[in-house]
Amino acid sequence: MRPLTYRLRFNTPAFLGNAEQNAQWRTPPFKALLRQWWRVVCGITDVARLREEEGRLFGAANDEGGGSQKSLLRLRLDAWSVGKLRGGWGSDPQVFHPEVGQNGRNVGAHLYLGYGPLVYQQGTHLKHNAAIQAGETNVLRLVWPGREGPLAELVQLLHWFGALGGRSRNGWGSLELEHLHTGEGRGECAPMAPLAADHPLLRRVIRPLADCLRLDWPHALGLSDDGRPLIWQSTSAFATWREAMQALARAKIGFRGQFVLGAPGPFEQRHLLAYPVTHHAVRAWGNQTRLANQLRFKVAMNSDGAFVARIFHLPCALPRELAQALGRSAPSPRQQADIWQQVHGWLDNQPAFRRI
Repeated sequence: MRPLTYRLRFNTPAFLGNAEQNAQWRTPPFKALLRQWWRVVCGITDVARLREEEGRLFGAANDEGGGSQKSLLRLRLDAWSVGKLRGGWGSDPQVFHPEVGQNGRNVGAHLYLGYGPLVYQQGTHLKHNAAIQAGETNVLRLVWPGREGPLAELVQLLHWFGALGGRSRNGWGSLELEHLHTGEGRGECAPMAPLAADHPLLRRVIRPLADCLRLDWPHALGLSDDGRPLIWQSTSAFATWREAMQALARAKIGFRGQFVLGAPGPFEQRHLLAYPVTHHAVRAWGNQTRLANQLRFKVAMNSDGAFVARIFHLPCALPRELAQALGRSAPSPRQQADIWQQVHGWLDNQPAFRRI
């Protein structure tokens, strides 16, 4: 069980809070993120076997008298420092949102993607005391049972796609990692492999869209019918993370807005993308149902130190409970695929983004 050591960096601010709602570096969110991506890299789709193996590696609490399991994964951060981003938010670039107000209006891109941790108070502000600033770094040390290869692959996926904290699916808390070689007075960093469509690890964790929609939990990155991964990256690189987030906000407004909503009550196509939708509750679901967006965002750094905006799809079926609540109006797997292909087609036609 030889430890692996990585230098971490947040490319965007992270809304990563402790029990007092103050931002702080903590290990539990990192363990949860490793667990999420392990479900992708392990390739296990049988739920019973997945839970058994996951409990062995990450630990499990059994309340039914079967005994608990201690995690075999050990991890440590060099510092549990608190976030230093406090007070006003600063510059928030504007994007036009056609559904705000009678004829549309400009809104803050960061506020749009971070609403909740961010609020509007005569401008964009943090809701709670602090956030972890973009550019803050730490050192993560991991010990994994058995061969180190699977752990290295898992961390590689975090480097390509990982983000932590509140609104992380929208790109907040985007992680950058480097392998840190320590010992004998050395502390040299080696870069991780860049994201490429033909990388063997990436090819191993993608599945055709139709296959992904047979299970109602995210277990693989999607693959379109033409054999390309469902991953898009901005055609331009940006000098700041703020501009990269603005590009992601424009994309989200665009691919959601192509689905025009009618009167509240029935299920409509846009509800599959994420739920709830403001002022358009589905009668069968009510206001308390939550359906997270399967399209996730990441702000990554290229070899020149500039930022790129990344969008990727972890497809899965509409959860069974939500489909059952809809009854006969529930979309079939074929209909779900058609909706997602409209989103993919919209992204394919945007000059600001391209498939990797």
